[in-house]
Amino acid sequence: MTTTTKPDAAQLPTKSIDILQTQPSLFFANLQPILLLGTLLFSFRSLVANPVTTLLGLAPTTAIVQTIYCVVCLPSTDDTAPPATKPGQKKKPQKQGQDVWAKVIPVFLSFTLTAVLSAPLLYIIVILFGAPLTTHHLRTLLLALHLALLTTPHLYYAHGLDAPAWLRIASLQSPVDEVYGMSLGACVGAWLGAIPIPLDWDREWQKWPVTVVVGMYVGAAVGNNTRLS
Repeated sequence: MTTTTKPDAAQLPTKSIDILQTQPSLFFANLQPILLLGTLLFSFRSLVANPVTTLLGLAPTTAIVQTIYCVVCLPSTDDTAPPATKPGQKKKPQKQGQDVWAKVIPVFLSFTLTAVLSAPLLYIIVILFGAPLTTHHLRTLLLALHLALLTTPHLYYAHGLDAPAWLRIASLQSPVDEVYGMSLGACVGAWLGAIPIPLDWDREWQKWPVTVVVGMYVGAAVGNNTRLS
């Protein structure tokens, strides 16, 4: 007699998240990096001159772009396959209101978790990675907020609060699809963006956290179009 054991949920592979194969989804998936980079480029001079005001003004725009991306391009964690129909049986059309709420509730929860959980956690991580500890607190907090907006809303929207999935994401064991790629790209870009800050060039754009913000936006745009099987 042989016994079989079920594999631990944390050891099961995470499926890649594919964007929805509709024309609006494919269009906005290609447009999103352009919007993020275009907004940053348009605001760059203001970012150098007044980082706090610019980051405050840029956050709602980034949140809107990310919201549209989640709703239009991604399947949410609550999406379920419609029940199978018998041969010859007509499919019952879904009510439009149900479809709207199926999108609104997950995206609202995703951005709530991003603000309540991700931003404070990333603030601590940024401090640990060398951000100014005794000065520029508001700049660092806004940097963490933007990093959270670029890394976690789409992950919450696609994976919900599935602990094994988040464990694989945190341990870099999740498949690098468009969704995870954007998050990784933003993190790597932020890390690379910190390199010019300590260099003795005496440039205005070297002040905290201009280059880090630029790096994370560029990294998110590049990572959004990355898929490693």
